[in-house]
Amino acid sequence: MLRRSALKPRKQNSRRADAEKRVPGYRKWLNGRPCYLAEKGGCRGLVRACHFDPWGDKGVATKASDVACLPMCDGHHAEQGERLGWPAFQKKYDFDGRDVVTAYWLAWLEGTTMGRAWARKQEEAA
Repeated sequence: MLRRSALKPRKQNSRRADAEKRVPGYRKWLNGRPCYLAEKGGCRGLVRACHFDPWGDKGVATKASDVACLPMCDGHHAEQGERLGWPAFQKKYDFDGRDVVTAYWLAWLEGTTMGRAWARKQEEAA
């Protein structure tokens, strides 16, 4: 027989821990880039910001920081998330995710008005 506690709805995460990790402007900019693996072929679906966790800032029930995203099509995103996992995926396509996410982040910060404004806002808050 089930206990009463098994039937109660699960308490939802407040998402407050996640708020500091979100940079919507950056994710939107990434969604406008081609899939990082487009030159390797096999792309299918929409390009989305794919979260990578190179620095271990992912918490329980939260995503990794938006700072650590790269643009990937739905096909490559599914291959990474559902079949291979990050280590095998990086090995298959011969890249280091830390270098890739850092390059995209710096390109956004230095190359866009929105990125420069975001960086200034962070400096002022510190």
